[in-house]
Amino acid sequence: MIGGGPGAFIGAVHRAAAALDGEFELVAGAFSASEEKSRQQGRELGLVDARVYGSWTDLLEEEAGRPRGERMQAVVIVTPNALHYDMARRALELGFDVICDKPMTTTLEEAEALCRLTREMDRIFVLTHNYTGYPMVKEARALVRAGALGRVRKVAIEYAQGWLATRLEAEGNKQAAWRSNPALAGMSSALGDIGTHGENLARYVTGLETESIMADLGTVVAGREMEDDAALFVRYEGGARGLMHVSQVAAGEENNLSLRIYGACAALIWRQESPNELRMLRAEGPEKVLRRGNAYLSAAAQEAARLPPGHPEGFIEAFANIYRAAAASIRTRMHGDAPTAQDGARGVHFIHTAIASSRERAWVDARYTPPTGAAG
Repeated sequence: MIGGGPGAFIGAVHRAAAALDGEFELVAGAFSASEEKSRQQGRELGLVDARVYGSWTDLLEEEAGRPRGERMQAVVIVTPNALHYDMARRALELGFDVICDKPMTTTLEEAEALCRLTREMDRIFVLTHNYTGYPMVKEARALVRAGALGRVRKVAIEYAQGWLATRLEAEGNKQAAWRSNPALAGMSSALGDIGTHGENLARYVTGLETESIMADLGTVVAGREMEDDAALFVRYEGGARGLMHVSQVAAGEENNLSLRIYGACAALIWRQESPNELRMLRAEGPEKVLRRGNAYLSAAAQEAARLPPGHPEGFIEAFANIYRAAAASIRTRMHGDAPTAQDGARGVHFIHTAIASSRERAWVDARYTPPTGAAG
């Protein structure tokens, strides 16, 4: 693991998710830019001192030099966005598979370069869009793909948080500080941090590709350098329409990610804060509430669940499904259900397109085909 040291949030989530099914063992790490903090984290995780490194370059180079039966097989990157590219590029060059937090990179050129390098090196690249790991998201995908809604007409995505409703970055909050710093976050804050999850979730469930976007990005909290709120209209190929609301300044909200899909004869509603349920509305007939773990669900939804009905599963379990898919991809050398390098490139293209639309105050072409980049 690169990153995820003392005070980090997502690193601990990755470690818990990776360990849940026994598919991965953490054997080495460079957890902080500070060698002292990195070694502190390594000791707390029970790693041997010789495999806790003071820099990410030392980690990759020294692990690559170990005998094949001893060296690590994959590297997990959980650092601020601007560091992803150099780390992932070097890891791929040295023959490691990569599991990387989103967004994949801060520029489209870098994202496309990683797609090409993944193919050239015959590596696996997994992007941790963890919300696609929820069983009821997989059920929604299965229902849409089976035609249960009829032709999709409308997609509504909301991702509202309130944790940045005040200027936390000026108060020493580590997580707020890097997300508000373009040198570390890249071109976008709110869209890069949570909007890419919404874009990926909608595409994963519906299979629809974006045709054009009209976006309005803004900064609500005075003194903040980057955007903390966004609204987008979307036109999908095939005629469906969409809208997206992304905000980190929605006071009182926690992690309110929701997806609504309206078809010609039925609709689906899923909320991340109530992840074990999927509501199905029908033009004719009563509403149905589908629940995780039941035998009436699709095979994909059932396989993504670990507990019987009535035993709630949540964020860590969904994240663990990404790691389980990553393990399967690494074993078979074929990408399965896990998000790929191409998904990462699409996310970066989405950010750049939305920024361009907001600056021009106009509809912009959002069609995009990323370069081939995944093994298999």
